[in-house]
Amino acid sequence: MFTDRTEAGRRLAECLLEYKGQDVVVLAIPRGGVVVAGEVAKGLSCPLDLIIPRKIGAPGNPELAIGAVAGKGKVMLNTQLKETLRVSSEYVEEEVQRQLAEIDRRRKRYLGDRPPVNLTGKTVIVVDDGLATGYTALAAVNAVREKKPKKIVLAVPVAPRDTYERLVGEVDELVCLSIPEFFYAVGQFYLDFSQTTDEEVIEILKKYHG
Repeated sequence: MFTDRTEAGRRLAECLLEYKGQDVVVLAIPRGGVVVAGEVAKGLSCPLDLIIPRKIGAPGNPELAIGAVAGKGKVMLNTQLKETLRVSSEYVEEEVQRQLAEIDRRRKRYLGDRPPVNLTGKTVIVVDDGLATGYTALAAVNAVREKKPKKIVLAVPVAPRDTYERLVGEVDELVCLSIPEFFYAVGQFYLDFSQTTDEEVIEILKKYHG
């Protein structure tokens, strides 16, 4: 159990100290992941930037994810669910373009005109406040891979075992502080899991971006 995202980030940073002093960039998945990642960037004395994945919602049920996309990276689809729901490829493409536009809007909201931190040849640590299905994190990782980093580390406070086992082979290293046997939602492992505001995200990025 974590007190809040700040405490989780500090504990995560302690497990990543081997990377301090190396050519490292921390990428946060907004919004809650920014609080955790800010503590990691602080602990490792390295720059912080954003990677913004967006889920692709099912027709008529946007909360049900049939996939995810991040940046110009590969679209991650749950093909079995897509086929079960009989979702057309045209719908998926329209939804992908809509989410890419939302990614651009959010990045400008959080970072203004500041350019992305260069990831080529660097160790990139992707941070969120926890994993559930892992689809958005996987989309983020695939978008990062296209930037040709030296190494990709996915670091989270908590994840269910099936998600952990599915993602461990997708990155060079997966750091997870807690892998509970009984998992309902990320928030159940935090005493305080209140929503992170846009203002909090902007303030943290001002401190550590670049």
